[in-house]
Amino acid sequence: MKKKHKNVFIQGAISAEFIGNSIAKHQTKTSIGAHNIFLGQVRADVIEGKEVAAIEYTAYEEMANAAFDEIREMTFDKYDLTCMHIYHSLGTVKAGEICLFVFVSSPRRKVVLEALEFVVEKVKAETAIFGKEIFEDETHQWKVNS
Repeated sequence: MKKKHKNVFIQGAISAEFIGNSIAKHQTKTSIGAHNIFLGQVRADVIEGKEVAAIEYTAYEEMANAAFDEIREMTFDKYDLTCMHIYHSLGTVKAGEICLFVFVSSPRRKVVLEALEFVVEKVKAETAIFGKEIFEDETHQWKVNS
């Protein structure tokens, strides 16, 4: 039987309300002493004189969700985390909007600082997510991660 992977994808931008609600849900978990959050935001980069207005995200969802599961397991093996949440946008996200939300919690501050960087770097390097930069003049190109 195939393992069912947790779906990390959200259609469109990740709202401030969604992020706030995610944080609020952790107030009852009183063994947590620290949270760390990474918010990836679409930049209005200027490339060859054209400004990025949005990024359209697509993914091989099953493959990407499997990679996110592996990253989650690897991170819990390496760090003493209480919990971890990862959400990534699909579809069009405008410049200034949030496309990636990573949230880690632990009894200790130092752990969340190290774990968050580990997770974000793994997400960028190991997931089958693709971004098409859409310029103000409606032309587009595939995004290259830096």
